Amino acid sequence: MRLLRLWPDESHFDFMRLRRFSFPLSAFISIATVVLFLQIGLNFGIDFKGGTLVELRPKPGVTSDVGSVRHTANGFGFGETEVQEFGQGSISVRFPLQAGGETGQTLVMQKAHEAFDKDYAFDRVETVGPRVSGELVQSGTIGVVLSVVAVLLYLWFRFERELALGAIVGTLHDIVITVGLFVITRIEFNMTSIAAILTIVGYSLNETVVVFDRTRELMRRYKTMPTEQLLNLSINSTMSRTVMTAMSTALSLLALVLFGGEAIKGFSVVMLAGVVICTYSAIFVSTPFLIYIGLQAGGARTQTRDPSALPQAAE
Repeated sequence: MRLLRLWPDESHFDFMRLRRFSFPLSAFISIATVVLFLQIGLNFGIDFKGGTLVELRPKPGVTSDVGSVRHTANGFGFGETEVQEFGQGSISVRFPLQAGGETGQTLVMQKAHEAFDKDYAFDRVETVGPRVSGELVQSGTIGVVLSVVAVLLYLWFRFERELALGAIVGTLHDIVITVGLFVITRIEFNMTSIAAILTIVGYSLNETVVVFDRTRELMRRYKTMPTEQLLNLSINSTMSRTVMTAMSTALSLLALVLFGGEAIKGFSVVMLAGVVICTYSAIFVSTPFLIYIGLQAGGARTQTRDPSALPQAAE
């Protein structure tokens, strides 16, 4: 029985040649992400901004009307209200944080019930006060920073200096691009989003470590091989595993995007994009970066090219 091969076992694709396109592209996207983040910012959810979130589901025989709900909600006088349609005609209404603490939020719910009880069922009501939202912002930020620092320290002690720098650059690249995805798509950034970012950091680390472990192994085995050819061999010899991992993870996440419901849709979409970002980064950012910082195997110069010296892929 012949096994399915998503990538040829004996491939010799020149990935390093594409670094002249991948590096400018990644640099442009990263700079654009920083600019957009400073200009537009993230679409913070109720976890971080505070306020009241209500999800309305039309009752049988009633057709949802986003425009009417938006007009009615804005007429309450509670400030600019965000109204969006999702799922099978359901509507989410997000009221901004009101003065007066719990009394102010209670008044919001009274108005909402008076206006929408006739035509809509209240599937979800969530209220977060200013103190709670502030604590969540602080805790979430500290958690992300400490996690990233711990990962970077692990990479520094896990690999030689050049390999560690390449892995650190790739991980930071993936974090920046993921944040850019939140900025561009306006996906709500909440506590679930922090979980998505941390999961992507772990996935990025896993992809990079696999390639760099093979790189270190080949550096010891082929001490006279030119660096560019050695890195190509590292990627080609691990590409089958990379493709299988990415495909199986992406298919699982695609099922969550299509059938997981609105509660985890944002998380699933970001994770699905993160698989693509991390796979791209391990091949076209982290590994080519080693050439620019002068990684050498056994004294071989990066510029040296001798195609006849290329051995078979390591097992």
